[in-house]
Amino acid sequence: MLFNTQYPLVQAPMAGVQTSALCIAVSKAGGLGSLPCAMLSASQLRTELLAIQESLSQKGITRNGTERPYNVNFFAHTPPEIDEARNQKWKNALAPYYCELGLNIDEFPSGQGRTPFNDELAELLEEFKPPFVSFHFGLPKPALLKRVKAMGAQIISSATTVEEALWLQAHGCDFIIAQGLEAGGHRGHFLNHDLNLQMGTFALLPQIVKAVSLPVIAAGGIANAKGVAAAMALGASAVQVGTAYLLAPECSTSEIHREALQSEAARHTALTNLFSGRPARGIVNRVMRELGALSDFPPEFPLATPGIAPLRAKAESLGLGDFSPLWAGQNASECNNAPAAQITRELAQGFQALGAHA
Repeated sequence: MLFNTQYPLVQAPMAGVQTSALCIAVSKAGGLGSLPCAMLSASQLRTELLAIQESLSQKGITRNGTERPYNVNFFAHTPPEIDEARNQKWKNALAPYYCELGLNIDEFPSGQGRTPFNDELAELLEEFKPPFVSFHFGLPKPALLKRVKAMGAQIISSATTVEEALWLQAHGCDFIIAQGLEAGGHRGHFLNHDLNLQMGTFALLPQIVKAVSLPVIAAGGIANAKGVAAAMALGASAVQVGTAYLLAPECSTSEIHREALQSEAARHTALTNLFSGRPARGIVNRVMRELGALSDFPPEFPLATPGIAPLRAKAESLGLGDFSPLWAGQNASECNNAPAAQITRELAQGFQALGAHA
């Protein structure tokens, strides 16, 4: 069995809108639950891993004491140097909004915003030994990857082109996610930042399947059983689903985000770099319309995040999502306000139709 789960279904790790609760619910329902770790400190990650271990544990079942497998996800980017000129340009672009919302532009924050996988996190994982570890934006440095493999974990990472898939296969991956252009959240590209090279899931998937010998996980725009069946018919060994879970009670999606997902606005998503400095797909909102979804104002990823964060917080306190990253894939109409276990079972009907097993 691919993941030692009931279904070959991966719940996409969604930083900022979920905790261990969603991961646990999906794993208990027969999928591979995922915990996004890019926004967690080491102490927060420990708390979440303890919750997963406690909820899924049954002594003697597997080597790491958990009855059901789970996945932990990290970013693998290289933190850029802060460019004061770029930061000033970003500050100038956001200054009118700071003024409008009564915020002090002289207190404009800066910093990295996201921490990539590092030695401290690797040491923590060595204590818990998660069965699956996934990465976004390529893979960490070889020494770090070696540590993860030494724990016995299997490695998953995203490819947005055939070239990235071949690179991942050559550098130690065990599973490759074919991330289509429809997917919500950050694009996983890492070899080339030219968005013209990006393609839709059902164009990308068969090309990657043909090019590599590893199991391929389809992701992007898959939000119901028919989409699952279509991906499997095109050669996927598994599917990854994120947006379909955003309305589940186990998700920590904000009320503003939930309302947007259930409105006509969810029909219009776009890639934007305004919230982090890197292209990510979300529901179009005010700041995307006014500054341009893909803009030369923000500094390099992830340096844009701190500057827009105060605007987001203030606007959300007023009930507005004008400056919020309303991440969603292109098939948000399939979002279901139902428990994660029910969503998992409904998605699994796509495997059952084809007789696919994990």
